[in-house]
Amino acid sequence: MKKDIENREDIYLLVKDFYVKLLNDEVMHHFFEEFTNSELLEKHLQILVDFWDNILFYSGTYQKNAMKPHLDLQPKKPFKAEHFKQWLLHFNNTVDTYFTGEIAHAAKSRALSIATVMQIKIAELGKQ
Repeated sequence: MKKDIENREDIYLLVKDFYVKLLNDEVMHHFFEEFTNSELLEKHLQILVDFWDNILFYSGTYQKNAMKPHLDLQPKKPFKAEHFKQWLLHFNNTVDTYFTGEIAHAAKSRALSIATVMQIKIAELGKQ
């Protein structure tokens, strides 16, 4: 029986499996090529755990600007609507594989909000 997302260990399971999906997706993997090195991937996963821990549990573990690295990447590897759709599909499927409940639902809702805001910010960049 599935449980809700309860702690950092649950978040780690989520982001690790999510990144396996992204790295193995031919539409998405080019964004994540630098993370084929297991040491760099693990460091990045810990940052993601901090980010989602802060988003879901207000832990204060993430103090950076999550949008900036993505906006910096945009000119080199442009994000398109299909990428956001695929990102959300993998994220939601990963949540649903392991978890159910209020926090799991909140994670999927926040992921949709994050993807939406990022698409708006990228569109604004294109108009400059």
